[in-house]
Amino acid sequence: MANTLAVYRRLPHNVAMLLIYPPVAKPCEPPAGIARLAGTLQTAGVPCRLLDANLEGLLWLLGQPAAADTWTRRAAAARERHLAALRDPRSCGTFDRYGRAVRDLNRLAAMAGGGHGAIVGLADYQQESLSPLRSADLIRAAEEPQRNPFFPWFSTRLSDLIKEGAAGPARIVGFSLNFLGQALTTFAMVGFLKLQYPDLTIVLGGGLVTSWLRRPVWRNPFAGLVDRLIDGPGELPLLELAGVAAGGPALPAYDGLPLADYLSPGPILPYSAAAGCWWNRCSFCPERAEGTLYRPVPVRQALAELRTLADRHRPSLIHLLDNAVSPALLRGLADHPPGAPWYGFVRFGEELADPAFCRALRRSGCVMLKLGLESGDQEVLDRLAKGIDLATASRVLDNLREAGIGVYLYLLFGTPAETEAAARRTLQFTVRHHEAITFLNLAIFNMPTAGEEADALGTAPFYDGDLSLYTGFTHPAGWDRLQVRRFLDREFRRAPEVAAILRRDPPIFTSNHAPFFTPAFRERRPPLGSSGE
Repeated sequence: MANTLAVYRRLPHNVAMLLIYPPVAKPCEPPAGIARLAGTLQTAGVPCRLLDANLEGLLWLLGQPAAADTWTRRAAAARERHLAALRDPRSCGTFDRYGRAVRDLNRLAAMAGGGHGAIVGLADYQQESLSPLRSADLIRAAEEPQRNPFFPWFSTRLSDLIKEGAAGPARIVGFSLNFLGQALTTFAMVGFLKLQYPDLTIVLGGGLVTSWLRRPVWRNPFAGLVDRLIDGPGELPLLELAGVAAGGPALPAYDGLPLADYLSPGPILPYSAAAGCWWNRCSFCPERAEGTLYRPVPVRQALAELRTLADRHRPSLIHLLDNAVSPALLRGLADHPPGAPWYGFVRFGEELADPAFCRALRRSGCVMLKLGLESGDQEVLDRLAKGIDLATASRVLDNLREAGIGVYLYLLFGTPAETEAAARRTLQFTVRHHEAITFLNLAIFNMPTAGEEADALGTAPFYDGDLSLYTGFTHPAGWDRLQVRRFLDREFRRAPEVAAILRRDPPIFTSNHAPFFTPAFRERRPPLGSSGE
């Protein structure tokens, strides 16, 4: 608190802020976090600018000179055509064309980063000899920002943004750090700013920072480099730094972001109606281990905001970001459609076991739902506290198929509750319902360091780094990660029904682009040339 107050005292009221979403994450939709922060700040009278450095940086990197190999030369020659294809809804009608564009652009990013000892893709970033799981490596990235492949771009872009603006030079720069793939470039940007503009106040927030701060043994290694680390929602801490009292609810401000430039077959509008999860009982959940509280936006407010945002921005698709959309909000959406096709994560529950309710969701614009089943074995589900009955799950899948709503099903293997026999029952369940499953996500369980079961099982280092959020563990049934991988590769993925589902998954962008490939979306899509296309 002393550090926070010291920073607060040296800042004038109504200081200008610059909020940055750093590389690399999927560049398919505007970052909802900094948009909501900007809405709050601007409503309170705080001058604020937004930079989606992820999108801008990747587009810059894709334009760099190409390597000499045949694939990269061919991809470079088709660069503009590929970018146009990813922004064209007609690409969804030709999966091969779409896949070629994604893979070629990913190749260009990888080759452009390779000369800097980095592996860059459209969804991830790695750098030779540096790990985002080690605080010493993040500090080194800050000390040597010129090693980062984005440096030639961000060194110029940040300098221009710091200096320009009707409210004067920016005094506070905030980074929204959510994913490991963003960490090294975030710290490279921080290091550059600290060197060039030592009087700036640097603030770090976002999902990854929150997870760091909630580790049981957290000790801040970034003092002197970062002035403030924010745990959880950033609205109040940023208003405090600006010396402004909190106001009322504010709409996310997407106007300061290049909505037409994102790599998506139509503009996507992300919206979060809640922090945390309304269920919040699953034994394996990292957010539960971190003590994340459920904070919903009131349903009436969320519905009004969605409609206003849809009318203002005319998106092709609304992405509900909630960990699980609550039953109350689902009922509200069914009665009050948001004005655009939409999708989001939901739980298997009794409301979806009602065929009429599923049809009402479809009429409201729902084109796809993401559902975390995790296992097709009832005993495993019970031990994980999922609150899912397999008979109900079967009815839900059948109802969604009959309603014409796509399903992106999530399965989780290798949990302490699972055995090889249980995993085979998951395969059997999947095969039995393959006609209702549009897409599949197969994941191997990672034990959170603060998880309930970590202390009861023999643990061991999982990732080498003081910032790792997960730990290795001794599986009580001997069903270790190697065995799980072999089962998935040699048995699960090879089942003909499963293989057919997996081939439908959009490469790299996966669930973020999957709704565009559902029959429900294609039926609702406005004609080419109309608003929103």
